[in-house]
Amino acid sequence: MKAIVAVVQGQDTVKLGNALRKEDVRFTTIDSTGGFLREKNTTFMLAVMDENLENIIELIKANCQTRDEYVSSYPSAFDPTEFYMPRPIEVQVGGASVWVLDVEHFEPLVPDGE
Repeated sequence: MKAIVAVVQGQDTVKLGNALRKEDVRFTTIDSTGGFLREKNTTFMLAVMDENLENIIELIKANCQTRDEYVSSYPSAFDPTEFYMPRPIEVQVGGASVWVLDVEHFEPLVPDGE
C-alpha cells in the first residue's frame, strides 16, 4: 500500500477531484497556500494499493496541467534604498507536486457498533 500526498494548484482542484470520484477513488483534501506566489493550493491525500499507483499518478498528470501567468514583481527585501520599477514577470503555475510514501501499517478506525 502507498500513501500519496499531492499539492495541486487551485485551478486544477475541482477537475482532479471530479476525476478521482469518477474512478471511485477515496481521498481527503486540505486547503493550503503556496509560499512564493501565495496562491490557493489543495493538498490531496490518498491511500492506494501498489498495483493502482501508476493509474492514480497518470490521473493526476492528466488533470493538473501547468500554465504560464504574469504576476507583479516584488521589491527587493535586501536593500530598501534600491530603486524599484514594478513590472510583471512570467511564471509557470499549475501541475502538481506529488510524494509517494510506503505504508507500513494501515488500520481504519471504526467506532464500536458500526
